[in-house]
Amino acid sequence: MKKILLTLIAVLSILATTGCKKDSNELIMVTEAGFAPYEYYDNGEIVGVDIDVAKEIATELGKKLVVKDVAFDSIINEVRTGKADFGAAGISYSEERAEKVDFSINYAVSKQVVIVKENSPITNSSSISNKKIAVQLGSVADTYVTDNYKNAEIVRQKKYLAAIEDLKNDKVDCVVMDELPAKEIIGKNTSLKILPDSLASDSYGMIVKKGNAELLNSINKVLERLKNEGKIDSYIINHTK
Repeated sequence: MKKILLTLIAVLSILATTGCKKDSNELIMVTEAGFAPYEYYDNGEIVGVDIDVAKEIATELGKKLVVKDVAFDSIINEVRTGKADFGAAGISYSEERAEKVDFSINYAVSKQVVIVKENSPITNSSSISNKKIAVQLGSVADTYVTDNYKNAEIVRQKKYLAAIEDLKNDKVDCVVMDELPAKEIIGKNTSLKILPDSLASDSYGMIVKKGNAELLNSINKVLERLKNEGKIDSYIINHTK
């Protein structure tokens, strides 16, 4: 009986271990699908600039792309722990992040801008230093506002659309976010506007687990090709129509 139990335990252990392994034919990308035009939902499907790029990477590697939607501040941990192969979600380089993951070459550049209501008394970015500012948790805007507006009250939302709702409902004075999705929001909300002066410019890269040079080299190869062919610009234009 003891021998049978030991054999059963061994079999179950093998099955459990096998069940935990990722499918080698899949390339798992992790993102936060609330950051148009880079990643967003359309008819229940995650689409966007980063998804178009990721499909090219998967094709290069001969794998099936699988996209996971998580909170922005969980992306790095998903990659670090091997739950995902790479991450893309408007992620800008920082020394703190680079200690945890490896970054690809930059493939897109954008600006951080301020959105206010059309009738707002705020006329430029220097006027928001002591205001109530909404940002997306863990985003570039979050880091920038935290570092540069010490007297401001910062409201952090998991999704930037929730930050926009706070603004529309007068719960905050302004929203700081990336320029491209900001323009998309303004196009759909005539009661809002973007202030003429931007706060900062940042570049986006994709991230992989520390030491995964093989995948990183493949990603960089695809990004370089797409940039040279002008396809990334085309993707951006396509997803901001």
